[in-house]
Amino acid sequence: CKMKFTGSCDVSCAETASSSFKSLCLSLGYLWGPDGLFMSTELKSWSDSRQYCRERGADLVIINTEEKQERVWIAWIGLSDKVSEGNLTWVDNSPLNQGFWFEGEPNDEDGNEDCVEIMAFSSILNNWNDLPCSSKRKGICSLPQTSPMVKDQTKH
Repeated sequence: CKMKFTGSCDVSCAETASSSFKSLCLSLGYLWGPDGLFMSTELKSWSDSRQYCRERGADLVIINTEEKQERVWIAWIGLSDKVSEGNLTWVDNSPLNQGFWFEGEPNDEDGNEDCVEIMAFSSILNNWNDLPCSSKRKGICSLPQTSPMVKDQTKH
């Protein structure tokens, strides 16, 4: 397994990792970093991506630092205004304090863009886009810091 000091594991080499880390790699796809981020393995709506994360003891990622923003790409994040139009909140119900929006975003085009993705074709610090929650993207999940999988991963 290609283990770095922050801990990362490619699914193709998970058999060389510890049993709990192997289990996580095999069941979740790809895990990286000390905060237990992993990407869903299929394109799903925002709600289905969130359900995928939650079934694995995680939730869509909350990006509250520039460092975390730089490590995440091309996927759903845990931000939406589904509950109250124009009031963006994270999946833990905390308000958005700092955003990394692409120019002109969020724009709620056609009044139907309530969920947030990270796009691939723009600056790493200005690449958030709102779009319909039914659009299909992979999701970036984040395990809680108290998860034994995160603790086990950081030992490698």
